[in-house]
Amino acid sequence: MAATNAYPPGGTFLDTLKKSYVDVPINAEKDNAIGTSEFLEASESLTTLFDVLGSVAFNPVKNDILGNVKKIRDRQLAAPAESATLQDLVLAELATKKHVATEGLVWLVRGLDFTASALSLNISSPSSEELSASFRTAYASTLKPHHSFMVKPIFSAAMSACPYRKDFYVKLGEDEAKVVAEMKVWLGALEKLLGILKAFLERKEAKW
Repeated sequence: MAATNAYPPGGTFLDTLKKSYVDVPINAEKDNAIGTSEFLEASESLTTLFDVLGSVAFNPVKNDILGNVKKIRDRQLAAPAESATLQDLVLAELATKKHVATEGLVWLVRGLDFTASALSLNISSPSSEELSASFRTAYASTLKPHHSFMVKPIFSAAMSACPYRKDFYVKLGEDEAKVVAEMKVWLGALEKLLGILKAFLERKEAKW
């Protein structure tokens, strides 16, 4: 069965995303507050990349991200007035002595950090480095320290199931230079958001 290209004619995979991290608002005047709805939509959009990777081995990674998005959105729906930004949502939830969504955000940040690190590594590495190597390196520095011995083999299987580099980028667009340039912008926006969130989640008021 032939692989389906994940982009419109003349475009790239990023044109198919419902929401891009580039479009997630950051309120610099309010301590870099990040728009909740936009961030969650962009994170849901990112998971379609795992479909392009083309192996069911990535389903646990995809489902982990979507599961954590759901925890945060459930809190947003329960208390919309207090959840316009991720930071407000966390602080308001913790004030109720609960931390389901906050814990979801911690794990969502870790999952997104893993994905962004792997893709950034591969884009910036020599063309000889395969995706599996980039994903393994990223996993070791992001998710692996937080995973139990039961979970590690599941993610290890996903690394081994990565497609060859040449096959992956072809699925993202006809013009690889255009794909890489657009991916760098998208990943740069994601990495900026993750930097803000990681710093916020390290604060005393964001702990439970």
